Amino acid sequence: MFRKEIRSEIEIQASPETVWKILTDFEAFMEWNSFMRPVVGVAEEGAKLRVQIRPPAGKAMAFRPKVTKVVSNIELRWLGRLWIPGLLDGEHIFEIEPLGPDRVRFVQREVFSGLLVPFKGEGIEEQTLPGFGVMNRALKERVEAGEDGSAGR
Repeated sequence: MFRKEIRSEIEIQASPETVWKILTDFEAFMEWNSFMRPVVGVAEEGAKLRVQIRPPAGKAMAFRPKVTKVVSNIELRWLGRLWIPGLLDGEHIFEIEPLGPDRVRFVQREVFSGLLVPFKGEGIEEQTLPGFGVMNRALKERVEAGEDGSAGR
């Protein structure tokens, strides 16, 4: 099985709870997240989502992943597939790592696996990784600006 991982991270001055609240408010993504929108559904294990990503240097892509893991204030994962399992699967992972009082590292990762990874891997990275950076910076800006009503508490 072929595998490729891409990763982007950013430090945010806020509590894990504040970051989690904004990250899992999918309805509000249209207000701040130019990379991943819309996201329709709920952050609950087993839930099916509708997600559209809009890479800065690529074309929009829509998919219907399944939420595979939810640990409040720590981790959210979903798994998307291209047609059939094992062809090109993508597990999207958001992690919130506490670094101190009201300071976290937000990590966004995607682990691609499947038969098409050797053929699609580099192109996926070139298109997707810049979008991770755009989303991470927008999340940081929104959280630190207190746009959820709880920053600075």
